[in-house]
Amino acid sequence: MSEVVRDSAGNGDASGGIGFDPEVPSTARIYDYLIGGKDNFAADRAAAEHLLTMEPSARAIAQANRRFMVRAVELLAQTGIRQYVDIGAGIPTSPNVHEVVRRHQPDARIVYVDYDPVVLAHTRALRAETGVYALDADMRNPHEILDRLEEAGTIDFSQPVGLLLISVMHFVRRDQDPAGMIRAYTERLAPGSHLVMSVASGGQLAQDEIDRVEAVYANASSPLVLYTPAAVADWLKPFELVEPGLVSYSKWRADEAEPGSIGAPLAVVAKVR
Repeated sequence: MSEVVRDSAGNGDASGGIGFDPEVPSTARIYDYLIGGKDNFAADRAAAEHLLTMEPSARAIAQANRRFMVRAVELLAQTGIRQYVDIGAGIPTSPNVHEVVRRHQPDARIVYVDYDPVVLAHTRALRAETGVYALDADMRNPHEILDRLEEAGTIDFSQPVGLLLISVMHFVRRDQDPAGMIRAYTERLAPGSHLVMSVASGGQLAQDEIDRVEAVYANASSPLVLYTPAAVADWLKPFELVEPGLVSYSKWRADEAEPGSIGAPLAVVAKVR
């Protein structure tokens, strides 16, 4: 059964979730719309369509990001990793992380972490899946998330973990220290663990173009920050990057046509230690 991670007193999730307001665009539901999902509302669709007027390839980029996730998770599962924590998981869309992993590791454990109530409702609906867990938490609180997983016994931090930060770090503001957040998530992980990350980037866009794209998310559940590729590379300095390193979504171990991009959408898999 899909389970809710409990706190140390045995209660349900310590609520860190956001309130549900269909009039406020949700980053998870905008993404759901872009990849062809149906779990979105008028405000989400309006924001996504506005984005598409400025960047017609936004839908192709979102779909390329999804394909990157599948390739990267398959790589980790093939190497024997049997525990996964998907931070800012978004609305489940097949193939989900647990579906990809279990092609190679049938008894793997997967935790989906998000604070959007619509996302959590869908994740908890995965009732037939043993070892699939939902955690109601804000990704900006890495120590809290890891503590709760450890206290619940959901993840064994003495064994390798696949940590997924898929299309979420561009929703972390500069003053929230994205590099420090990544270090906080990875410092407790055992040798053999891997970080899988994708992030939108400003690339070579002019500042006025960056401002227009970021403005689409100004009133969404989380603001968008288009970091430079150099800034993203700095976040990764403590880690050993898996070939081909930090590249665009569609160039990470794939022979796909490169979609047009909002700047430079980046993807990477890194060995934690």
